Amino acid sequence: TAPPCRVLCFSELFFYKEPHDVNVMRKDPVILDCQARGDLPISMKWLKNGVKVLENDRVYALSNGSLYIAEVESKAGDKSDEGFYQCLAQNKYGAILSQKARLTIASISPFEIQPVSAVVQEGSVARFSCKISASPLPIITWEFNRTILPLSTERITVLPNGVLQIYGVQQGDAGNYRCVATNIANRRRSTEATLTVIPALPETILPRKPSIIAGPQNITASLHQSAILECVAIGNPKPIVSWSRLDHKPIDVFNTRVMGNGNLIISDVKLEHTGIYVCRATTPGTRNFTVAMALLTVLAPPAFVEWPESLTRPRAGTARFVCQAEGIPAPKITWLKNGERIHSNGRIKMYNSKLVINQIIPEDDAIYQCMAENDQGSILSTARLIVVMSEDRPSAPRSVRAESVSSSAILLAWDRPLYNSHKVIAYSVHYMKAEGLNNEEYQVVIGNDTTRYIIDDLEPASNYTFYIVAYMPMGASRMSDHVIQHTLEDVPLRAPEISLTSRSPTDIVVSWQPIPAKFRRGRIVAIRLSFRTSTENAINTLELPGSMSEYLIESLIPDTIYLVRIAAATRVGWGEQSAWTSHRTPKHPTLKVHSAIFVFPLAPELHLEPLNCTTILVRWQPSPVNRASIQGYKLFYREESQQERAPIELRAKDSHHTIGGLDPRRKYHVKLLAYSYIGEGYQADQTVSTPGCVSVRDRMVPPPPPPHHLYAKANSSSSVYLHWGRPAFSSGQVVNYTVRCNPVGLQNASLVLYLQTSEAHMLVQDLQPFTKYEFAVRLHVDQLSSPWSPVVYHTTLPEVPSGPPIGIKVTLIEDDTALVSWKQPEDPNVVVSHYTILYASRKAWIAGEWKVLQREGTLTMALLENLLPGNVYLIKISASNEVGDGPFSSAVELPVLLKGETANSKVKHPDGSTEAKAYFEGFYHLDQKSMTGIIVGVCIALTCILICALILIFRSKARYENGCCQAFVELCMQCIICGGTHLIINSFGPIKQNKQTKKKWWPFNYKVRKNTQQSLHATCAYQPGNTVLTYEKESPMSPHQPSLQILFGPIGDSEHSNNSEGSHETGDSGRYSHDETEMTHLSSVSSSASSEPPSLKPFIEYEPSPVSDSPHFALEVPSSCTLEAPNQMCTPPACRL
Repeated sequence: TAPPCRVLCFSELFFYKEPHDVNVMRKDPVILDCQARGDLPISMKWLKNGVKVLENDRVYALSNGSLYIAEVESKAGDKSDEGFYQCLAQNKYGAILSQKARLTIASISPFEIQPVSAVVQEGSVARFSCKISASPLPIITWEFNRTILPLSTERITVLPNGVLQIYGVQQGDAGNYRCVATNIANRRRSTEATLTVIPALPETILPRKPSIIAGPQNITASLHQSAILECVAIGNPKPIVSWSRLDHKPIDVFNTRVMGNGNLIISDVKLEHTGIYVCRATTPGTRNFTVAMALLTVLAPPAFVEWPESLTRPRAGTARFVCQAEGIPAPKITWLKNGERIHSNGRIKMYNSKLVINQIIPEDDAIYQCMAENDQGSILSTARLIVVMSEDRPSAPRSVRAESVSSSAILLAWDRPLYNSHKVIAYSVHYMKAEGLNNEEYQVVIGNDTTRYIIDDLEPASNYTFYIVAYMPMGASRMSDHVIQHTLEDVPLRAPEISLTSRSPTDIVVSWQPIPAKFRRGRIVAIRLSFRTSTENAINTLELPGSMSEYLIESLIPDTIYLVRIAAATRVGWGEQSAWTSHRTPKHPTLKVHSAIFVFPLAPELHLEPLNCTTILVRWQPSPVNRASIQGYKLFYREESQQERAPIELRAKDSHHTIGGLDPRRKYHVKLLAYSYIGEGYQADQTVSTPGCVSVRDRMVPPPPPPHHLYAKANSSSSVYLHWGRPAFSSGQVVNYTVRCNPVGLQNASLVLYLQTSEAHMLVQDLQPFTKYEFAVRLHVDQLSSPWSPVVYHTTLPEVPSGPPIGIKVTLIEDDTALVSWKQPEDPNVVVSHYTILYASRKAWIAGEWKVLQREGTLTMALLENLLPGNVYLIKISASNEVGDGPFSSAVELPVLLKGETANSKVKHPDGSTEAKAYFEGFYHLDQKSMTGIIVGVCIALTCILICALILIFRSKARYENGCCQAFVELCMQCIICGGTHLIINSFGPIKQNKQTKKKWWPFNYKVRKNTQQSLHATCAYQPGNTVLTYEKESPMSPHQPSLQILFGPIGDSEHSNNSEGSHETGDSGRYSHDETEMTHLSSVSSSASSEPPSLKPFIEYEPSPVSDSPHFALEVPSSCTLEAPNQMCTPPACRL
């Protein structure tokens, strides 16, 4: 029994079984199943590559409709049975076509890639590969010395794509290897490749950063097949291989496994597996890594998103079928009527995956199919159109006539229908261009009160076809007879686009493109060229036949700017002239310097092509006779009547460039020249016009939506991977995209990059490292352009550090500890995430035993600890970031000496120089920045101390002034009355005993006589008879303040005195006494601050002072007192006041 009807079929006629792809051996029989159900009778026939299959004794249809081939042939040409087969079923309702089935004959071709001999060090990795095409896919195995290798061991991995990997190569692995491919058709063996194993070199035991010697390749896999991503990494120690996706999506763990030492195998791939896969090789225990990545694209057969539905429509009505499908690559939509392809005409249109049938006629009653197909397969969906007929309808309008009125208008006239003309309520005039395919049909509805109409929006010099339909309330008449009429010519609407180049300094080659038909408005019969120099007003004019497309203007002046313009004419007259286009004739073609002749580059061959209404593709190729060495190109462009923009610098290997962001319906002047090391070469000038984005008739059609979900991911320091979503409406249509890219904050609009693609992803390359870019995408479909998508910002990755750290200094700060410092690499744009320090003694270095330290990128010093005395250490440093590792610096040597050895040593720097250094315990080298910081800190501290001292001094002046003076008086009294201690007092205070005591100096006012001014220095220089102390009593409101020289004079180590027997030091007041009784007595004597002691009155001499009347007293040293040394006390026989 037949299965229930699904949405893709209907009960009148549908397929119960359809043919599928099949692969068979030559001479084997094969059956292609195809069975249809529906209203009987049903006839079946087969098509091969769209052509009916001729039945014979070897190939014929079975009773159930299937096709039987007794012996499959594989002869060349049409005699081969290979191809695409479809069955066509037909009954009274119409016909339907099945999906395509591909018949292939099993085969296996010679090897496309043979394994290559290799020489590998012991302990390293050996890799062989082979490639072969076969149907069905072959099984790949390997032989070692003609013996089959196991598919997978601890050291050997055989990948299904033909790769052999041998890890930890041993001497026993040396020999001959070959690849064996097997399928049902045959078995093939490749040529043998020899593996030679050599002993490992000494440097292989040194630490090596990881590297990927065989990374993953971009691959394309069909749905439900397997995908293999290879990754072979080496390094010392052995790196760890891990996998991730660039879009950070998780990897499907159920259908994914790791084979060997890091190869990723994805079985039963699905659409969600599409993406960029990243292989990362990391040194264990460190952040040293390297990456390789590849794009996996999963192909999928078409699948319907929206399918057509059966319709019932009256005659002269309109039917619309909708069909949308998705798949990878995007499927192509084809419409079939009763199994045959539909072509657009006046009534039937196909656009945006829709089929529209206007002015339905009885012949439109049929079965319609939407076929979606791509490289992965095809599917069909079926619907029926039922046309309802009306019995009481008028006949068609008669005697349709057309007459040309002008270049854009045609007068149309007709007679009323012969039957039921009184029931006509309106007429519908239909017209379209007669030439070409897929022309759009236009319709004008007019009342029933006239049989004449002028159509006045036609293109000049074009053929149009017309027909008329009469309408009544119950339906429409048949179409009238078609009539064709030609519009008249008119003057050209636009001048030709010209191109200017020079072949020598005295000529200009003027070439022009044909005017597009819609602007030509007739046949071009003449061309007019006008030219002059930019400094003259006299114009030279030439008239040429309309069939010419190039002219050489000769006898011109070298190195002169010429202006050229062009105009075209039809039989009606001359059209508008173009704007002046400037061109400078070259200087002399050669330059002679020191008898050497240098040739300037010739003008490149320039071609301009508008891609859409805002984008122009510039293509060029060097002149075939060019003899100069080209270093690059300069591209200039400007809108007509606008100033020229700054040039765009292009590389010598470039051959095309896209100019985007232009205005629609504008004329642009483009200039291109090549330059070499001797200067700029000849220039090529050309003009081009951008088309309109939306035609006049489509202005009411809304623009398509922009791409959605734009995603950006940095792929390297110079590339960013973009992908975006395709709007659902555009399924089945040819869609192109424009990608806009520019650095954030760019001011020069001419540097904005516009790229074209037909895929929903792109790898934008040639970007600047570590630069923030903005990206946007727009799509173009059916001459319509969408708005720009929302802008996405992304920053490219930094470059791998190209150089090692600089300024490396190593200093031994303890017996077993050294300080190493450095500066970041010289490249100003480098980004460092961490530093790696390798150090080892000479003995360890020979053994390859390096110690590894890592520091964050913000640190530029590290401590090397547990160093062994008596060794010379080697230190190397490298800078790394997320992209990779930079090179290591040259080794710096650090001797670590044994105890008792000399401290002088020499440190070798990376540049090979040496610097003598003396290492002392507890001290180490400070660089200039550190020393500057210490000095600034000490100065700040001293300034704070000075300010605090000044504050304390000024606050304590009043309190200590009288007390200090009285203390000196008491000391003098002690000398006079008691004949006490040997005391000498200078202008700075008493000379104390030679003991280490706390010294407290308090300021006081005093007056020094003229002959003692020289005693301000710190040494004792007293002479007998000199006065050494004066006392001046000042009023409490005295304005005099102690000077800074007296407060902070040289009062340090020069103040010493010899001890005398029985003397004691108070330790805090600066007073000296024999015992407590004397001290108490003197304190009581000096307690009166308002008057002098009475016992002193007979001895006090008052001297009048020129400044103040305050009393003075003086202590004199007798002449018999001698001073043996500056720091010794004299012993006078008596003291005299």
